[in-house]
Amino acid sequence: MHHAFALLSALLILAPGAAAAQSVPSTCIAVAENLPETLRATYVSMDAKAPMRLAQLSRDEVRITYVHHSTYLIESPDGVTVATDYSGFAGPTVPDIATMNKAHATHFTEFPDPAIENVLKGWNPGGGPARHALTVEDMYVRNVPTDIRSFGGGIEPDGNSIFIFEVAGLCIGHLGHLHHRLTDEDYAQIGRLDILMVPVDGGYTLSQEGMGEIAKRLRSSIVLPMHRFRGPIDRFLDRLPDFAVDRRSEDSFSVSLRTLPGRPTVIVLSGV
Repeated sequence: MHHAFALLSALLILAPGAAAAQSVPSTCIAVAENLPETLRATYVSMDAKAPMRLAQLSRDEVRITYVHHSTYLIESPDGVTVATDYSGFAGPTVPDIATMNKAHATHFTEFPDPAIENVLKGWNPGGGPARHALTVEDMYVRNVPTDIRSFGGGIEPDGNSIFIFEVAGLCIGHLGHLHHRLTDEDYAQIGRLDILMVPVDGGYTLSQEGMGEIAKRLRSSIVLPMHRFRGPIDRFLDRLPDFAVDRRSEDSFSVSLRTLPGRPTVIVLSGV
Protein backbone atom coordinates (compact mmCIF):
# COMPACT_ATOMS: atom_id res chain seq x y z
CA MET A 1 0.00 0.00 0.00
CA HIS A 2 1.43 3.35 -1.03
CA HIS A 3 0.64 5.27 2.14
CA ALA A 4 0.83 4.53 5.84
CA PHE A 5 -2.24 4.44 7.99
CA ALA A 6 -3.05 7.65 9.83
CA LEU A 7 -3.09 7.74 13.61
CA LEU A 8 -6.42 7.63 15.40
CA SER A 9 -7.85 11.08 15.88
CA ALA A 10 -7.53 12.96 19.12
CA LEU A 11 -10.65 14.90 18.15
CA LEU A 12 -13.06 15.09 21.09
CA ILE A 13 -16.82 15.45 20.98
CA LEU A 14 -19.61 15.36 23.49
CA ALA A 15 -22.60 13.10 22.88
CA PRO A 16 -25.98 14.49 23.91
CA GLY A 17 -26.49 13.88 27.60
CA ALA A 18 -23.00 12.48 28.09
CA ALA A 19 -21.00 13.41 31.15
CA ALA A 20 -17.60 13.29 29.49
CA ALA A 21 -16.07 13.70 26.06
CA GLN A 22 -15.24 10.68 23.93
CA SER A 23 -12.88 10.14 21.01
CA VAL A 24 -14.43 10.13 17.56
CA PRO A 25 -14.30 6.56 16.22
CA SER A 26 -12.37 7.70 13.15
CA THR A 27 -9.43 5.87 11.65
CA CYS A 28 -9.27 8.36 8.78
CA ILE A 29 -8.57 11.77 10.31
CA ALA A 30 -4.86 12.45 9.95
CA VAL A 31 -4.71 15.84 11.71
CA ALA A 32 -7.42 16.83 14.14
CA GLU A 33 -6.07 17.79 17.52
CA ASN A 34 -5.20 21.31 16.35
CA LEU A 35 -8.56 22.12 14.74
CA PRO A 36 -10.50 25.01 16.31
CA GLU A 37 -13.46 24.11 18.49
CA THR A 38 -15.93 25.45 15.90
CA LEU A 39 -14.89 22.72 13.47
CA ARG A 40 -15.53 19.85 15.84
CA ALA A 41 -18.51 17.57 15.29
CA THR A 42 -21.17 16.19 17.59
CA TYR A 43 -22.79 12.79 17.47
CA VAL A 44 -26.10 12.16 15.77
CA SER A 45 -25.98 8.49 16.71
CA MET A 46 -23.36 6.32 18.32
CA ASP A 47 -22.80 2.59 18.72
CA ALA A 48 -20.30 2.09 21.54
CA LYS A 49 -18.84 -0.97 19.80
CA ALA A 50 -17.95 0.94 16.65
CA PRO A 51 -14.42 2.07 17.61
CA MET A 52 -13.36 -1.52 18.25
CA ARG A 53 -14.90 -2.65 14.97
CA LEU A 54 -13.29 0.15 12.99
CA ALA A 55 -9.90 -0.72 14.44
CA GLN A 56 -10.10 -4.23 12.99
CA LEU A 57 -8.28 -3.48 9.76
CA SER A 58 -8.42 -7.07 8.51
CA ARG A 59 -12.19 -7.07 8.09
CA ASP A 60 -13.80 -8.55 4.95
CA GLU A 61 -14.65 -6.86 1.70
CA VAL A 62 -16.83 -3.87 0.93
CA ARG A 63 -18.93 -3.87 -2.24
CA ILE A 64 -19.33 -0.64 -4.23
CA THR A 65 -21.88 -0.33 -7.04
CA TYR A 66 -22.40 2.57 -9.43
CA VAL A 67 -26.15 3.31 -9.62
CA HIS A 68 -26.44 6.54 -11.61
CA HIS A 69 -25.22 10.15 -11.80
CA SER A 70 -23.63 10.72 -8.35
CA THR A 71 -25.17 7.74 -6.58
CA TYR A 72 -22.97 4.88 -5.48
CA LEU A 73 -24.23 2.07 -3.27
CA ILE A 74 -21.77 0.99 -0.57
CA GLU A 75 -22.36 -2.33 1.22
CA SER A 76 -20.52 -3.18 4.42
CA PRO A 77 -19.40 -6.66 5.55
CA ASP A 78 -22.37 -6.70 7.98
CA GLY A 79 -24.77 -5.84 5.15
CA VAL A 80 -25.30 -2.15 5.96
CA THR A 81 -26.00 -0.21 2.76
CA VAL A 82 -25.46 3.47 1.95
CA ALA A 83 -26.69 5.37 -1.11
CA THR A 84 -24.70 8.53 -1.85
CA ASP A 85 -26.31 11.73 -3.19
CA TYR A 86 -29.61 9.88 -3.09
CA SER A 87 -32.30 11.41 -5.33
CA GLY A 88 -34.97 8.75 -4.85
CA PHE A 89 -33.41 5.81 -6.68
CA ALA A 90 -30.79 3.38 -5.41
CA GLY A 91 -31.48 0.43 -7.66
CA PRO A 92 -33.38 -2.54 -6.21
CA THR A 93 -31.99 -1.85 -2.73
CA VAL A 94 -33.63 0.25 -0.03
CA PRO A 95 -30.50 1.58 1.69
CA ASP A 96 -30.10 1.78 5.44
CA ILE A 97 -28.50 5.21 5.03
CA ALA A 98 -29.00 7.85 2.34
CA THR A 99 -26.80 10.92 2.04
CA MET A 100 -27.96 13.93 0.02
CA ASN A 101 -26.71 17.26 -1.32
CA LYS A 102 -28.88 20.06 -2.65
CA ALA A 103 -27.10 21.78 -5.54
CA HIS A 104 -29.54 20.17 -7.99
CA ALA A 105 -32.55 17.88 -7.76
CA THR A 106 -30.46 14.99 -9.06
CA HIS A 107 -28.64 14.92 -5.70
CA PHE A 108 -31.51 14.87 -3.22
CA THR A 109 -35.22 14.22 -2.85
CA GLU A 110 -37.88 15.79 -0.69
CA PHE A 111 -39.61 12.42 -0.52
CA PRO A 112 -37.11 9.71 0.44
CA ASP A 113 -38.41 6.18 0.80
CA PRO A 114 -39.89 6.03 4.32
CA ALA A 115 -38.19 2.65 4.78
CA ILE A 116 -34.78 4.40 4.84
CA GLU A 117 -33.96 4.71 8.52
CA ASN A 118 -31.21 7.32 8.23
CA VAL A 119 -31.44 10.25 5.80
CA LEU A 120 -28.48 12.61 6.12
CA LYS A 121 -28.70 16.01 4.44
CA GLY A 122 -25.42 17.61 3.45
CA TRP A 123 -26.80 21.03 4.36
CA ASN A 124 -28.53 22.33 7.46
CA PRO A 125 -32.07 23.62 6.70
CA GLY A 126 -31.87 25.65 9.91
CA GLY A 127 -28.69 27.42 8.84
CA GLY A 128 -25.03 26.85 9.55
CA PRO A 129 -23.09 23.70 8.71
CA ALA A 130 -24.63 20.23 8.81
CA ARG A 131 -22.88 17.95 11.29
CA HIS A 132 -23.24 14.18 11.09
CA ALA A 133 -21.49 11.41 13.02
CA LEU A 134 -23.63 8.32 12.59
CA THR A 135 -22.80 4.71 13.35
CA VAL A 136 -24.97 1.87 12.06
CA GLU A 137 -23.48 -1.51 12.96
CA ASP A 138 -20.08 -1.61 11.18
CA MET A 139 -20.59 1.60 9.16
CA TYR A 140 -19.55 5.04 10.47
CA VAL A 141 -20.61 8.12 8.47
CA ARG A 142 -19.40 11.67 9.01
CA ASN A 143 -19.29 14.82 6.88
CA VAL A 144 -17.10 17.80 6.07
CA PRO A 145 -19.17 20.85 5.00
CA THR A 146 -18.13 22.90 1.94
CA ASP A 147 -19.64 25.93 0.18
CA ILE A 148 -21.67 25.95 -3.02
CA ARG A 149 -22.52 28.54 -5.64
CA SER A 150 -26.02 29.94 -5.24
CA PHE A 151 -28.38 30.34 -8.19
CA GLY A 152 -27.90 34.11 -8.02
CA GLY A 153 -24.16 33.76 -8.59
CA GLY A 154 -23.09 34.22 -4.99
CA ILE A 155 -21.72 31.76 -2.48
CA GLU A 156 -23.85 29.76 -0.05
CA PRO A 157 -21.68 28.76 2.91
CA ASP A 158 -21.88 25.13 3.98
CA GLY A 159 -24.39 24.18 1.27
CA ASN A 160 -22.63 20.92 0.37
CA SER A 161 -21.03 18.09 2.31
CA ILE A 162 -18.21 15.72 1.60
CA PHE A 163 -19.46 12.50 3.19
CA ILE A 164 -16.92 10.03 4.54
CA PHE A 165 -17.74 6.38 5.15
CA GLU A 166 -15.48 4.41 7.47
CA VAL A 167 -16.05 0.68 7.12
CA ALA A 168 -13.94 -2.47 7.24
CA GLY A 169 -10.88 -0.29 7.93
CA LEU A 170 -11.42 1.58 4.65
CA CYS A 171 -11.93 5.34 4.37
CA ILE A 172 -14.30 6.15 1.50
CA GLY A 173 -15.06 9.75 0.54
CA HIS A 174 -17.76 11.22 -1.72
CA LEU A 175 -17.15 14.85 -2.76
CA GLY A 176 -20.83 15.55 -3.47
CA HIS A 177 -21.41 18.61 -5.65
CA LEU A 178 -18.12 20.27 -4.77
CA HIS A 179 -17.69 23.76 -6.24
CA HIS A 180 -14.34 24.97 -4.91
CA ARG A 181 -10.81 23.89 -4.14
CA LEU A 182 -10.28 22.50 -0.66
CA THR A 183 -8.47 24.36 2.10
CA ASP A 184 -5.85 22.95 4.43
CA GLU A 185 -8.54 22.80 7.12
CA ASP A 186 -10.76 20.79 4.77
CA TYR A 187 -7.96 18.29 4.14
CA ALA A 188 -7.29 18.05 7.87
CA GLN A 189 -10.93 17.22 8.57
CA ILE A 190 -11.10 14.71 5.72
CA GLY A 191 -7.93 12.86 6.66
CA ARG A 192 -6.99 9.71 4.80
CA LEU A 193 -9.22 8.54 1.93
CA ASP A 194 -8.48 5.14 0.44
CA ILE A 195 -11.31 5.51 -2.07
CA LEU A 196 -12.44 8.85 -3.54
CA MET A 197 -15.70 9.42 -5.46
CA VAL A 198 -15.20 12.52 -7.55
CA PRO A 199 -17.47 14.51 -9.94
CA VAL A 200 -15.81 14.89 -13.32
CA ASP A 201 -18.18 17.06 -15.37
CA GLY A 202 -15.78 20.00 -15.13
CA GLY A 203 -18.49 22.67 -15.34
CA TYR A 204 -21.36 22.37 -12.89
CA THR A 205 -18.87 21.35 -10.21
CA LEU A 206 -15.21 22.29 -9.74
CA SER A 207 -13.06 22.17 -12.86
CA GLN A 208 -11.47 18.90 -13.91
CA GLU A 209 -8.09 20.46 -13.18
CA GLY A 210 -9.23 21.27 -9.64
CA MET A 211 -10.67 17.80 -9.12
CA GLY A 212 -7.41 16.31 -10.39
CA GLU A 213 -5.47 18.37 -7.85
CA ILE A 214 -7.68 17.05 -5.03
CA ALA A 215 -7.26 13.45 -6.16
CA LYS A 216 -3.48 13.86 -6.36
CA ARG A 217 -3.18 15.53 -2.97
CA LEU A 218 -5.33 12.91 -1.23
CA ARG A 219 -3.33 10.14 -2.94
CA SER A 220 -6.29 7.80 -2.70
CA SER A 221 -5.63 4.23 -3.80
CA ILE A 222 -8.84 4.21 -5.87
CA VAL A 223 -10.59 7.12 -7.60
CA LEU A 224 -14.17 6.53 -8.78
CA PRO A 225 -15.47 9.10 -11.29
CA MET A 226 -19.12 10.19 -11.22
CA HIS A 227 -21.32 13.11 -12.30
CA ARG A 228 -20.20 12.85 -15.91
CA PHE A 229 -22.30 14.24 -18.71
CA ARG A 230 -21.47 13.99 -22.42
CA GLY A 231 -17.83 14.97 -22.22
CA PRO A 232 -15.30 12.16 -22.63
CA ILE A 233 -13.90 10.72 -19.42
CA ASP A 234 -10.40 10.99 -20.89
CA ARG A 235 -10.31 14.73 -20.22
CA PHE A 236 -10.40 13.97 -16.51
CA LEU A 237 -8.01 11.05 -16.80
CA ASP A 238 -5.47 13.32 -18.48
CA ARG A 239 -5.33 15.30 -15.23
CA LEU A 240 -4.01 12.21 -13.43
CA PRO A 241 -1.08 11.01 -15.55
CA ASP A 242 0.47 9.13 -12.61
CA PHE A 243 -2.69 7.11 -11.95
CA ALA A 244 -3.38 3.77 -13.60
CA VAL A 245 -6.74 3.42 -15.39
CA ASP A 246 -8.92 0.35 -14.92
CA ARG A 247 -12.04 0.30 -17.12
CA ARG A 248 -14.59 -2.27 -15.97
CA SER A 249 -17.46 -3.94 -17.83
CA GLU A 250 -19.27 -4.42 -14.51
CA ASP A 251 -21.03 -1.76 -12.45
CA SER A 252 -19.72 -3.03 -9.11
CA PHE A 253 -16.61 -4.43 -7.45
CA SER A 254 -15.48 -5.67 -4.06
CA VAL A 255 -12.47 -4.27 -2.24
CA SER A 256 -10.66 -4.64 1.07
CA LEU A 257 -7.59 -3.12 2.65
CA ARG A 258 -5.60 -6.10 1.42
CA THR A 259 -6.69 -5.68 -2.19
CA LEU A 260 -6.20 -1.93 -2.61
CA PRO A 261 -3.91 -1.34 -5.60
CA GLY A 262 -0.32 -0.42 -4.87
CA ARG A 263 -0.42 2.28 -7.55
CA PRO A 264 -3.20 4.89 -7.39
CA THR A 265 -5.87 3.78 -9.85
CA VAL A 266 -8.94 5.32 -11.49
CA ILE A 267 -11.61 2.64 -11.77
CA VAL A 268 -14.25 3.48 -14.37
CA LEU A 269 -17.28 1.29 -13.72
CA SER A 270 -19.90 0.43 -16.32
CA GLY A 271 -22.45 3.22 -16.68
CA VAL A 272 -20.11 6.02 -15.67
